[in-house]
Amino acid sequence: MVIGGSGVDTVVRVDSLPVPLADSVGVGPIREWPGHTGGNVALGCRQLGLNVKFLDYIGDDWTGGQVRERLAKGRVDFEALISPAGTRRAVNLVEKTGRRMSFYDARDPDDLRMPRDFYLPHLERARHVHLSITNFARFLFDDIQALGVPVSTDLHDWDGLDDHHKDFAFRSDLVFLSAAGASERIASVMREILREGRAEAVVATAGAGGSYLMSREGSRTPRPIRATVPPAPVVDSNGAGDAYVCGFLYGQLAGRDLEECARLGAVAGAYACTGEGGAALIDEDGLLAAKV
Repeated sequence: MVIGGSGVDTVVRVDSLPVPLADSVGVGPIREWPGHTGGNVALGCRQLGLNVKFLDYIGDDWTGGQVRERLAKGRVDFEALISPAGTRRAVNLVEKTGRRMSFYDARDPDDLRMPRDFYLPHLERARHVHLSITNFARFLFDDIQALGVPVSTDLHDWDGLDDHHKDFAFRSDLVFLSAAGASERIASVMREILREGRAEAVVATAGAGGSYLMSREGSRTPRPIRATVPPAPVVDSNGAGDAYVCGFLYGQLAGRDLEECARLGAVAGAYACTGEGGAALIDEDGLLAAKV
């Protein structure tokens, strides 16, 4: 089950990052990609053969229609409430090597709450819950933990300091984040998550540098996981981290050990880089056929 994090990306392809300071810059065709982190995880897990229920707020607007259409094509069971603020947006600048810079529109009002009678029946049937770091999702932790359902989250580029992420970091059983936010402090941030929270494992992704795994039962030194070479030229890194999450969760739900889950995540993340806007989703056969 995935909760929160749908929206639409506007993808602008540029020659390099940062972009030159100019009044006008010519670019290639500008594309719209429904997804965002929650949508990408729901679509990626469904492509891997997992049954997925996705709950979120979207707007009664044309971008919300794009989200619904994309999820329906991906066979995701999506149930939405209407947000008065409309559907979330992001503008992603993507340069030639696939590296990106994202401008995220966090438009949800601070007092937005998902009604308990809407989400609780689905939680009661869930085997695993993945929470996006949308503000309203933090208020579901009490019910999730009362039911004993394992929960994962992705902190993205958390620097270890921003208060918004702390509930998610310290109340989730499995935590993903990008190494980019904390940079050279990433190991200490991973240790803090294990020390202060309930996580059994923390995974930091580092793009072409691979990923790092740290677990409660293992060493407090991050274990490096080698990056997988993409099977085709890199087009776009949008959605690669979300795909990594999907591969990892597939392995975990199949009962594989943490290192093997991380290698499956690396395979899925590398594959995602070969298509535009997170549209390259590896299937179960492709994931299992790859050498991990």
